[in-house]
Amino acid sequence: MTPTQRRLMVLDIVGLTPAMIGPHTPHLAALARDGFMAPLDGIFPAVTTSAQASMLTGLAPAQHGIVGNGWYFRDLAEVWFWRQSNRLVHGEKVWETLRRDHPGFRCAKLFWWYNMYSSADWSVTPRPIYPADGRKIPGLYSHPMRLHQEMEQALGPFPFFHFWGPKADIASSRWIADAALWQFRRAPAELTLVYLPHLDYNLQRLGPDDPAINADITTIDAVAGKLIDGVRAAGADVLVVSEYGIEPVSGCVHINRLLREAGYLAVRETLGWELLDAGASRAFAVADHQVAHVYIDDPKDREPVRRLLASAAGIERVLGPEDKAELGIDHARSGELIAVAEPDHWLSYYYWLDDAKAPDFARTVDIHRKPGYDPVELFVDPALRIPQLKVALRLAQKRLGCRMLMDVIPLDPTLVKGSHGRLPRRTEHGPVVIGSDAGLAAERYAMTDIHDLMLRHFRH
Repeated sequence: MTPTQRRLMVLDIVGLTPAMIGPHTPHLAALARDGFMAPLDGIFPAVTTSAQASMLTGLAPAQHGIVGNGWYFRDLAEVWFWRQSNRLVHGEKVWETLRRDHPGFRCAKLFWWYNMYSSADWSVTPRPIYPADGRKIPGLYSHPMRLHQEMEQALGPFPFFHFWGPKADIASSRWIADAALWQFRRAPAELTLVYLPHLDYNLQRLGPDDPAINADITTIDAVAGKLIDGVRAAGADVLVVSEYGIEPVSGCVHINRLLREAGYLAVRETLGWELLDAGASRAFAVADHQVAHVYIDDPKDREPVRRLLASAAGIERVLGPEDKAELGIDHARSGELIAVAEPDHWLSYYYWLDDAKAPDFARTVDIHRKPGYDPVELFVDPALRIPQLKVALRLAQKRLGCRMLMDVIPLDPTLVKGSHGRLPRRTEHGPVVIGSDAGLAAERYAMTDIHDLMLRHFRH
């Protein structure tokens, strides 16, 4: 079989670890027996976009520039999370390398991040529509433009509200898997990349030690198993990867409140809310799970800020220039310092000192407006006596054409029971790679090696 006749599907099952493979994962365990399984040495920070960029380029964040799920855009004086343009990722992507080796090589990239304006032949990614009247309408972006429309005609609408938020569950991963198989049979690419996020939800809501997680593991194994069987029956190989493991947490550090109380962080009042004023702040943090980039305007403030954060309960380390270089995160987009939470803590973006002054978006699912990652978006506020009634009221307002705020998200970080971002303490609770090709077996791999594994698949 020539390299261009070979086909490979890469399934990114978020949160999957070596410890999960066993009785609850009959399909993934069978794949490991037929081929191989090995632990992955994760990259830092252990978050989605950084991990995916490292797998697709073979580079560390210091080279590809994806230093987290979001960062401070210094020239804009704004924090942006979950951007979509592939042009933010520096370095040659694996399919671009293979296309140089094998003209005509094709890649389908389904729901992996940075999926707009990439050089992949087919791509699909969530992309809501924001009309001028303030509404947010669920939607997808695709290349070619009609691809997502054809998918939804064949499979039904993408369950957008099951992809993230309080309703997030298996429905979105099941739809993505069905779409991947539909696309594979319709226009088979040599390389197909598929993102299945299901485990991410309850691992953060309940924590990895909750017995209910076993049911989630079994459910995603069944979804992945159907896809694996369909692909292998067509003669293609499969590579299953994950980005990180999730560890239990019992505490949260409000790192921006520490900086504000010490006089470093600035806010401005608008309509009675407080908004982080990054450009006017001497120092502030962009919190991302268990890691936070700390941006400092005046070099004279770096050491006092480092001492302040290093002495805070719940923060294990504060990385300076040498530490950042050692961990492969010394990129211009990184903060002057990087704070790392203790193993059982995570870092919130909260910067207000009084919940009455929290901005309106704080109590909504709004991944783009918040200047940090917010796992509390996975919960409906338990203080609401009849939450279904409030949601129904808001939806009725929407149907009547009224402006409305789906303000049902709590401001209670103690609800979160699982997090990630730190490098794992134990290999069995970190990321994993499982493949159908036993010829690629090794005792362990680095996350940047996934790029080379894909190249080797098509070269041997």
